[in-house]
Amino acid sequence: MCPSVIAVFPLKDENPTMRTPIVTIALIVINVLVYFLVQPVEFDAGTDFTFGTAAIPDELTSGEPLTETEYCSVIRPESFTAIAGSDVCDAPRADTARFPEKNVYLAAVWSMFLHGGLMHLGGNMLFLWVFGNNIEDHLGRLKYMIFYVLAGVVATIAHVAGDPDSIIPVVGASGAVAGVMGAYAVWFPWARIKTIALIMLLNLKAWIVLAFWFVSQFFISPSDGIAWLAHVGGFVFGAAVAMVARQSESFRTQLWEHKYRTENPGAPWDKRYGGREVLQDGQAPAWLSGR
Repeated sequence: MCPSVIAVFPLKDENPTMRTPIVTIALIVINVLVYFLVQPVEFDAGTDFTFGTAAIPDELTSGEPLTETEYCSVIRPESFTAIAGSDVCDAPRADTARFPEKNVYLAAVWSMFLHGGLMHLGGNMLFLWVFGNNIEDHLGRLKYMIFYVLAGVVATIAHVAGDPDSIIPVVGASGAVAGVMGAYAVWFPWARIKTIALIMLLNLKAWIVLAFWFVSQFFISPSDGIAWLAHVGGFVFGAAVAMVARQSESFRTQLWEHKYRTENPGAPWDKRYGGREVLQDGQAPAWLSGR
C-alpha cells in the first residue's frame, strides 16, 4: 500500500459498525510499536534483523535459511567486503547458514508486522483502519484475526510462487490488508468512501476505490521492489472467501456474527451494508438501526 503505488487515499468509510474494532486497533498498534521499538534503526543491525526475521522466498521453498554466501551476495553484490560491525562477508561460507536458528516458515507470519519505511507502514495502516473495522464487526474478533493471518500467508505464497528463488526478504502487512480489502469489495461494494484523489476530496463507492487499487498493482514496475503479487494474492483470497459467504447462506451463518445473520435468503444483497435482510414487514432489521 505504498503511496507511490496508489493514486487514491481512502480516509473514511460511511459504513458504521456496532462495536469498537479492538483487533483492528490492536493490529495497528502492534505494527507501529514493532516499527519504532523492535526494528533496528541502524542500517547494519537493521539488515541482519530483516534477514534473520523476515520471510525469504528461497528459504520457504528450500526449507533452509540462507547461507553466508547468499546473504553476502545481497548486501554486498559487488564484492564480499566486510560491512561495518561484522566480519561475516570477509570470508562467507557456502555451506553455513547465516542465521541457523531461524524458523523460515514462522518468518512468513513475522513479516506481516515488519515494514520498510514510514510511508510503507502508514499506507498499510491507513487502509487497514478504513476497511478493517467492518470486516471485524461481521466476522467477530477471533475469526477476523484468523482471516487476517491466513490472508497474509496466502499473499506470501503468491509472492513466492512468482519468484521462488529470490533471496530478497519480503516485509509488510500489505498482503493481509489486501485480504481485508477484497472481502470489503464483495460485501460492501456500494459503501461510500471519503477519498483523496489527486487534490480532490471525493465520496466514491468502495468498488471504485478498490478496483482502481487492484488494477494498479499490475502496472507496478519490477524495479520498484514491491511485492505486487502478494497484494493480488491477498486480495483474491479475501474476495473469494467473501464471495462464498455471500452466495452460501449456510457458510455465512457459520462465518458471520449472530447479529448479522439473515433469515431472508430471497432478498437482494444489500451492497452498501452487506447481508440480504433489507426490510422485514416494512421495518429495517436491528443491525441497520442507527446507520
